[in-house]
Amino acid sequence: MSLSADRLARAYRNGFLPGSRRTVFRDLSLTIRPGETFGLMGNSGAGKSTLGRVIAGLEPPTAGRVCFHGRDTALMNRSEYRAFRRSVQVMFQDPSAAFNPKKTIGTSYMEVLDLIGTPRPAQKAVIAGILESVGLSGELLGRYPHQISGGQSQRLALGRILLLDPEYIVLDEPTSALDVSVQAQILHLLKELQSERGIGYLFISHDEAVVRFMASRVGRIEDGRLVIEGEA
Repeated sequence: MSLSADRLARAYRNGFLPGSRRTVFRDLSLTIRPGETFGLMGNSGAGKSTLGRVIAGLEPPTAGRVCFHGRDTALMNRSEYRAFRRSVQVMFQDPSAAFNPKKTIGTSYMEVLDLIGTPRPAQKAVIAGILESVGLSGELLGRYPHQISGGQSQRLALGRILLLDPEYIVLDEPTSALDVSVQAQILHLLKELQSERGIGYLFISHDEAVVRFMASRVGRIEDGRLVIEGEA
């Protein structure tokens, strides 16, 4: 039931010269088990976010493979790949990017439930339960993204992900834009949700203290390779 990367590499075309490529990382392997957090560190530009996008299926690897429940995602049929993409979600640094600025939060939530086939009569109860899980009131559903605070926005973005009942979440610098007190609240909330739901996290951050607080195992990308640092 794990999510794993097997000898992954990611490279991009570098400029206009034929054959010129910039390798972000190479020969990179890791496994995230259900209910655990793997902490990923590295300097700015080391490839942490790129790795997160590749593992979540938002970008293809140049080499290697991503496996979900033991299956190579590149070999999945359409329904299998759709289930994988639903089960592995990404929470970005900027939570406002998760919402359409022209739609209320409630509308954005309902669109997710429509997409996964939740009957309209049941949606109100589902949304209420999710908001309770992330510590927010239903009053926020009538607001637009620009009308809520950073901490509320991140909780709402997390709630939107939880509507999909994911098995894994890639957390890409999820608290770096928040002040210290709000950051602590979000980190504790993530731990509580993990304990309740058994979600596995790939926690990406440049802040070593935060990574070691969150993670059970830690790795660092250095010179394009992953160095496993063991237990946090």
